Amino acid sequence: MAFTATAQGPPEPSAAMVDDKRIDRIDEDEPGAWLAYGRGYNEHRFSPLAQINRETVKDLGLVWTRRIEVRHRLQSSPIVVDGVIYYTDSWSVVSAVDADTGETIWTFDPKTRKRVARWSCCGGPINRGVAVYQGRVYTATFDARLVAIDAANGEKVWEVDTADYRSRIPYTISGAPLAAAGKVFIGNSGSEWDHRGYVTAYDAATGEKAWRFFTVPGDPSEPFEHPELEEAAKTWNGEWWKLGGGGTVWNAMTYDTDLHTVYVGTGNGTPWSRRIRSPGGGDNLFLSSIVALHPDTGRMKWYYQTTPGDNWDYTATQDMVLADMVVDGEERKVVMQAPKNGFFYVLDRRDGELLRAHAYGAMTWATHIDMETGRPVENPDVVWEEKPQWILPGNTGSHNWEPMAFDARKGLMYIPTHDTPFFFALPEDYQKTGVYSPRERTMNLGVAMGAYRVKLIEEAGEPPERKGFLKAFDPLTGETVWKVRNKSATIGGVLATAGGLVFQGDGSGAFSAYDSESGELLWEFDSYGSIIAPPVTYQLGNTQYVAVVAGSSFAYYDYGKLLVFALGAVAELSVPPTRDLAIPKQPPMTASAEELAQGDKLYHQFCASCHGYRARGHRNADLRIMSVSVHGAFHKIVREGLLLELGMDSFSEDLDETETELIRLYIISRANIDREAAGLQ
Repeated sequence: MAFTATAQGPPEPSAAMVDDKRIDRIDEDEPGAWLAYGRGYNEHRFSPLAQINRETVKDLGLVWTRRIEVRHRLQSSPIVVDGVIYYTDSWSVVSAVDADTGETIWTFDPKTRKRVARWSCCGGPINRGVAVYQGRVYTATFDARLVAIDAANGEKVWEVDTADYRSRIPYTISGAPLAAAGKVFIGNSGSEWDHRGYVTAYDAATGEKAWRFFTVPGDPSEPFEHPELEEAAKTWNGEWWKLGGGGTVWNAMTYDTDLHTVYVGTGNGTPWSRRIRSPGGGDNLFLSSIVALHPDTGRMKWYYQTTPGDNWDYTATQDMVLADMVVDGEERKVVMQAPKNGFFYVLDRRDGELLRAHAYGAMTWATHIDMETGRPVENPDVVWEEKPQWILPGNTGSHNWEPMAFDARKGLMYIPTHDTPFFFALPEDYQKTGVYSPRERTMNLGVAMGAYRVKLIEEAGEPPERKGFLKAFDPLTGETVWKVRNKSATIGGVLATAGGLVFQGDGSGAFSAYDSESGELLWEFDSYGSIIAPPVTYQLGNTQYVAVVAGSSFAYYDYGKLLVFALGAVAELSVPPTRDLAIPKQPPMTASAEELAQGDKLYHQFCASCHGYRARGHRNADLRIMSVSVHGAFHKIVREGLLLELGMDSFSEDLDETETELIRLYIISRANIDREAAGLQ
């Protein structure tokens, strides 16, 4: 579709009149507001509020909570404008609530198509929030629509399909839109699903498409959509366009009011292996890059590629922070990013000149950045195409989408990091034949899967331990001033305040406040869930609040919730009932070794992206703990869409009855193996 709106045309905005100037002057004019994804366009996620501080935080308590009726991951960053909180759930449902009381003002359900959940790269629907601009609330749905909503009444103003570029597999969107310069900017998700990346600008008032910038070239036998792609195509080899190429803009975007520039971060390539994706090498522009675009035309001003010829899913889609800093005695306008690859970059945002590049996380893939060329120096002993091995950082990166926070007064960046390795190895068939066979209707990672992968891992030995950290990092010197280890390797986004505090949640459900000078833990709250969303803070009247979205957890029978805190509050959060996570005794095993091997291959082709490698669920249902009744309904779930409303699509086009049963039997075999390892009878 092009776009749809009311018959009379877009109505006049009547609330939340946010514009570029208001966002840009948030510190001077509205210190108690949170007007954009990163609070302001500079993405500092730093608040000048100080009522909640080192001395008073001990009295911080729960004011109110709102239940969020989903069990998928919650990553929404609330926006607070004129006393209203706007936030989203996993299915892109937008809620507007009174920021003081939590009372509902309106709810908008875009009716996201649930079956699209299977096309998520990482296990189900995701939405990171909205943009509020010129009286409208803009949400990007997981099924790739962009919707403008009247901020006053929650009514749809216009809607546009952002996935009008042809693709064999549906496009999705996980990131929050950016609204600036009279436009709304949005990218898409899913490089792994054979997509070609692009970012599109739409007129904020009407939804008309203004321009589109493709991040990777398409079929070179056809005309290039814009001039930048002709040069980019020279850095690719083979027939990359047949699998899309990748480079999706699935998260980071921000607007520079000083330089009238939009910065976007681009994703990894498809497949991950550059040997398969672009045989013969090449930098594969504009993968894993920061790209500066003119917001009026979409023409590129400059780019900087953080990981040339990306080979490890090292996206540069992590948040970008804008600041004015003195670098080597000269005042510079800089853009800073901690992308997945483990190096922290400081660039001059006028022209992309590299000013600093320091390691901020554990890594084995590279030794340093060559400051003359701006390129990473790869470790010659860590070439996974030659020797399958554990590599740090893994595909989740040293830092992923979870936002960091910058205290410009101290010159410190507070970064959520994790040391999470990934086992890289080429697919077995490619190892044997040198020919890659693309997989239909599933991800094409170009890495080993299934039993072959398990065998290689067993030969390689135990991986490095998974750890999560919060680090206070100096971008100019590369010094880690302090760090604390999270309770979980699953980490949340960060908020810093003038009260000398840094707030962060993690996968254990702990929501914590640390001393920004020392990292000392000063306060902690158990959410009985999993917190990966970034917290925000705001003030109404004389009261400062802190708000965070908490997701559900495997440990509890519970849903998500929006939690709001203030000093002296004493509301209590009831403890949800716990789950029994022990693997139960399994149904009879009736498969041969050959059939289990086939079930293994089918499971890792169609199920693992949501339900985990070797059936060890970590984001969605752990299939090893299926009940007898679920086993009985397994075919109806998988082939008839019995649980479609929960996001479990029908796989009838992909799997017949025999194949479905082989998957079920493989899950039983994995459960029996893990029961035995746990000493269960």
